[in-house]
Amino acid sequence: MARVNDTRTALVTGANKGIGFAIARGLGAAGFTVAVGARDGARRAEAVERLRADGVDAFGVALDVTSDGSAAAAAAAVERTAGRLDVLVNNAGIAGRTDGGAQDPTTLDLDVVRTVLDTNVFGVVRVTNAMLPLLARSDSPRIVNMSSNMGSLTLRTGPVMAAYAPSKSMLNSITAQYARRFAGTRIIVNAACPGYVATDFTGFDAPRTPEQGAAIAIRLATLPDDGPRGGFFDDDGPVPW
Repeated sequence: MARVNDTRTALVTGANKGIGFAIARGLGAAGFTVAVGARDGARRAEAVERLRADGVDAFGVALDVTSDGSAAAAAAAVERTAGRLDVLVNNAGIAGRTDGGAQDPTTLDLDVVRTVLDTNVFGVVRVTNAMLPLLARSDSPRIVNMSSNMGSLTLRTGPVMAAYAPSKSMLNSITAQYARRFAGTRIIVNAACPGYVATDFTGFDAPRTPEQGAAIAIRLATLPDDGPRGGFFDDDGPVPW
């Protein structure tokens, strides 16, 4: 059953844990109905229940960002439940294997590169394009792509990871291309850097909480109509490309 039309709806991919869950909770606290996109059914259901316990209007959406069919089915599920989409946060991402020099550029495993790109870049395109008809129904559609300053060609932060870091560089470039395409429309697209956050992604060995990492995504998801477009931002402002 479709929700009341004046209720804003946000889809967060990879929302069952970590930064994605914190983004979902933050958007829920801001009044959004939150679609929890996740592959694993049990983890997805658990995340929805946790959000509901926090007072968030949430529902689960089965979503494997590496599958065209799954992205299309997810769009159909959002349409059935909410009728439209106001915010898409492309948060799902993977680091990729690093064992055996898999991400050392001198011994780079190209299968690892392909796997990382399939989630971190192609997955964003798959999901975004599947959701565009629903975003077009919104008065103020926003797309936020979760990137990393490891993808900055200027900063070159973090360890040498020749699959993961370039995937974020490409994601930043794709973000800029979407922003150019949507110039003059209501759709605002930006990339966000959450910083170094304690999640299973970092072995929980990092100084920032998931809530701190989620803050920039929530801010970009709720930009006014004259907000920035096609940028790369963290808590302190623009991040060098």
